[in-house]
Amino acid sequence: MSRYWSSLVHRLTPYVPGEQPKLSNLVKLNTNENPYPPSARVASAIADELANGGALLRLYPDPGAERLKEAIATRFADAGITAQQVFVGNGSDEVLAHVFMALLRHPLPILFPDISYSFYPVYCGLYDIAYATVPLDDNFAIRIEDYKSDNGGIVIANPNAPTGCFLPLASIERLLSMHRQSVVVVDEAYVDFGGESAIALINRHPNLLVVHTLSKAYSLAGLRVGYAVGQSELIEALTRVKDSFNSYPLDRLAIAGAVAAIADREHFEGTRQAVMRSREALRGALLELDFEVLPSFANFVFVRHPRHDAGELAAALRQRGILVRHFKLARIDQHLRITIGTDAQCAHLIEALQEILH
Repeated sequence: MSRYWSSLVHRLTPYVPGEQPKLSNLVKLNTNENPYPPSARVASAIADELANGGALLRLYPDPGAERLKEAIATRFADAGITAQQVFVGNGSDEVLAHVFMALLRHPLPILFPDISYSFYPVYCGLYDIAYATVPLDDNFAIRIEDYKSDNGGIVIANPNAPTGCFLPLASIERLLSMHRQSVVVVDEAYVDFGGESAIALINRHPNLLVVHTLSKAYSLAGLRVGYAVGQSELIEALTRVKDSFNSYPLDRLAIAGAVAAIADREHFEGTRQAVMRSREALRGALLELDFEVLPSFANFVFVRHPRHDAGELAAALRQRGILVRHFKLARIDQHLRITIGTDAQCAHLIEALQEILH
């Protein structure tokens, strides 16, 4: 049937998501999902939307999801954020897709690290955006001085994925000052696990856009809610693209659940702290097994073993019912990305690795 495809489709190299196997009793540490359930308020809010036999479902949702924008603005009130500075979408992947079309499609190439979220070059292929990758240093860190060339925009995941390394806000601010004519997009999917959000810089820098997701720290990967925060000119551009694509990206249940999740600060704080404690304990256990472990500000660790092939380790773990992510890519083909699970899941992983290594 490929004879009916457009020439664009033939040129695309789609993103490959982490495996979602339909097998029971797996220890699933390959897709960076939160091991803890979302706030109980989420299910309650969704149940309220479904009251009276789901009568509200016959009506379209609010196309602007204003309740959710207000909730996000309230969350970042200390940074002076208003609802007019918030854009919401069907997961941060959709938000990023609109960002690439609305703000990064220019004659000059955009810049992003050579090792980063692998959806970025996919968006460039889809929207015919020129790009150049900037190598991370030997420690997998971003060097701001390497981003001096003229560009059509810069995209940085911070903390970076899949490395987990974090770029301090002072470096982000230097980058913003270096390129006042370009939009700098900071993708903060994992920032709640130990990083500091660049949202604090938005009202000082009109060229900054920060993207967040509720999939990780809020345990809502199945609900598909993401958002961007920036000055109103950037948000208007995203809205124009969204309304030319899909006026109703978030359904009623997603809006209600997301508002409830953001409001429950106690649950959010408790689960993210639990993940960070487990991450540091897992890091220590992996170091004892002679793994090299990068410092992580995310809900995963990025590791390699100096004497064992990463692909073989991943296969051996899979045989024992444990999934981790192995990227068969230049510079990182000997690394594994391991999601932080519960303490019991992490202990099971360590026991399996002890058996495999010894």
